[in-house]
Amino acid sequence: MKKIVTLGEIMLRLSTPDYKRFVQADSFDVTYGGGEANVAAALCNYGLQGTFVSKVPNNAIGQSAINHLRRFGVDTQFIARGGERLGIYFLETGASMRASQVIYDRAHASIADVEISEFDFDQIFEGADWFHTTGITPALSDKAAALTLAALKAAKSKGITTSMDLNFRKKLWSSEKAQKVMTELSYFVDVCIGNEEDAELSLGFKAGQTDVTKGELHLDGYKDVFKQMKAKFGFKFIASSLRESYSASDNGWSALVYDGHDFYHTKSYKVRIVDRVGSGDSFASGLIYGLVTGMPMNEAAEFGVAASALKHTIPGDLNHATLSEVKDLMKGDGSGRVQR
Repeated sequence: MKKIVTLGEIMLRLSTPDYKRFVQADSFDVTYGGGEANVAAALCNYGLQGTFVSKVPNNAIGQSAINHLRRFGVDTQFIARGGERLGIYFLETGASMRASQVIYDRAHASIADVEISEFDFDQIFEGADWFHTTGITPALSDKAAALTLAALKAAKSKGITTSMDLNFRKKLWSSEKAQKVMTELSYFVDVCIGNEEDAELSLGFKAGQTDVTKGELHLDGYKDVFKQMKAKFGFKFIASSLRESYSASDNGWSALVYDGHDFYHTKSYKVRIVDRVGSGDSFASGLIYGLVTGMPMNEAAEFGVAASALKHTIPGDLNHATLSEVKDLMKGDGSGRVQR
C-alpha cells in the first residue's frame, strides 16, 4: 500500500445551513477540514495510506478534529498536541450570482506556534512514497514556514516525491512575503499544483488573458507560465485546475498538466455546486493518487478532475466519492441516475 504523508492545519468549520446568510443563521453545521487533511482523507478513501501531520490543542476540540480524521482511516499518530487553540473558519455558501463568503478566526492557532523539534521526520517518512503540503501552512507563521521547509528537505533527502499546492491566501500574507517564502520552498518540490492566481501571487508568474469571472479560459497563457516555472524550479509536473465561474451555482471544471514536454488539457465538466470548498484539494489528491499508483500523466489528470468534479456535489470539506464512482465518471457515466 502506498503511503502519502501530508503536513498542514486542520480547522473547525462552521457553515450556515440551507444557503442562509451569516446574519440570518441561528445555528451552524459543524465539521472539520483543511487542505492537507482533506488530501490525506481522500487518499485513504481510494485505498491508500494517508498520514496527516499537524499540531492541535491538547483539549477536547483538538481531539474531536483528530477523531474526525480517524473516522475516514487517516493515520494521526504524528499529530503534536499543545498550543492555544484550533483555528476556525465560518462559511456562508453562495447561490446563483451571490458568491460564497469565508471568515477566518485562526489567530494563535496551535499549528502557528510549532517547533521543528516536535516532529521526528525519520519516523514520519519511514516507508513513505509521497509528501504533500500547501502554501497555506507556511503562510500561518514563520515557525510554520520553517517546519514546511524542514519537512520538504527531509522528504527530498530520502528520495520521496514531493508536491505542493500553492494555495495563496491574501488574508494570511502579502504577495511579496509569499513569493519570498514560496520561492525557497519550491526548489524542493517535484509536483507543483495551483491555479492562475496562485502562480502569480505566490511565485510571480502571470497567466496572460485568463479571467475566471468571465467564464473564459486562455490556455496559451498557462502554457507560457508553466514553461517559465519548469525552467526556474525544474518541477517534474505542473498542474492547474481550471474553473470557469458562470455563477456561484454553476461552474466549468477541467485541468491542465505539463511534464516539461507535453501539455494535456482534460475533459471539462459542467458542475452544479453543492459545496465547492475542498475541490482543489480533491483535484490534488486525485492527481497524486494517479501518479503514485503509476498512471500516465493524462490519466492521472483525468482522475483528479473527475474526483474533484464529484466533490462539488458533496457537502463538507472532505471528498467522499469512492474509487469506483470516480472511475465510472472518467468513463463518461455522469448521468446521475439512481444506482440500484
